[in-house]
Amino acid sequence: MNLPNKLTILRIVIIPLFVLFLYVDIGDNINLYIAALLFIVASLTDLLDGKIARKYNLVTNFGKFMDPLADKLLVCSALIALVDIEKLAGWIVIIIISRDFIINGLRVLAADNGIVIAASYWGKLKTTCQMIMIVLLIVDLDIPYMYIINNFFVYVALILTIISLFDYIYKNYKILMKSTNNV
Repeated sequence: MNLPNKLTILRIVIIPLFVLFLYVDIGDNINLYIAALLFIVASLTDLLDGKIARKYNLVTNFGKFMDPLADKLLVCSALIALVDIEKLAGWIVIIIISRDFIINGLRVLAADNGIVIAASYWGKLKTTCQMIMIVLLIVDLDIPYMYIINNFFVYVALILTIISLFDYIYKNYKILMKSTNNV
């Protein structure tokens, strides 16, 4: 097994530990700082595995399938837990997760037609903003104006989620049209 695939597996292994530390209070919010650190490490493995795989031509079918799945597991676990611990509104998470299902469906349709839909600029920006938002909401620093900063990242992530959805659909509407004509 190559290094990028090991990093993907590491990200999957980190997820239950991350969730555990979100819920197990060990005093002085230490658990939340550990959870945030685990989330950051897992997010960095996502950045690294793709760069390494492309740079050293280590792209595998396992990586093509598991890397995006690991990403979605990490982010969805964080978002759902943040709703549960009342740090994020459920309707926001529904929009974010729905967008991911729609894009994944579009990618499956494209793959059936031999087309690969790469991550767009808007998608990457959305992911970066979501990850910053998640870390900020986890640590929830008790400093002046942090509530405003947290809300800023929540709503920017939400707006970027919607923009990236429309961007993917606009750029790939021909795939949708072709697929609906085959039904």
